[in-house]
Amino acid sequence: MIRLYRDDDFEVVTAFWYEAMHVAMPKMMKRMGFDLEGARSYFINAVIPDNQLWVYELDDKPVAFLGLEEDFIDRIYVDPNYHRRGIGQALLDLAKTLSPHHLWLYTHAANKMARAFFEKNNFIAENFGVSPAPESEPDVEYHWRRK
Repeated sequence: MIRLYRDDDFEVVTAFWYEAMHVAMPKMMKRMGFDLEGARSYFINAVIPDNQLWVYELDDKPVAFLGLEEDFIDRIYVDPNYHRRGIGQALLDLAKTLSPHHLWLYTHAANKMARAFFEKNNFIAENFGVSPAPESEPDVEYHWRRK
């Protein structure tokens, strides 16, 4: 079931988001020294205020989330324990329903899992750059347009 994010989702969502980042980009996460407390703070101060958040729930437990800011996908993460079950696809399909003509996002060039997922879903890499500090990592700007 996909539903809007609730305040009581915070601990579960930030924990699997932090873990998913470590699975997707272990070298970058280690190099940057990101910790769970920093992830919580960032989620409260940047992710929640800037996005409409959706949660994918299984057995009354959040296992994935999508953060949208109009046609910009700010975040889409699935708990690594639930990868390859169509959950990310379901959230992406919701994003395409909410913004049916165009979606765009950035992902780290090192995030090969995300890049493969978006490319499989007809997102086109249009720009290559560097993410803002403190990461300052190579990133890719992707766009999807309805054909």
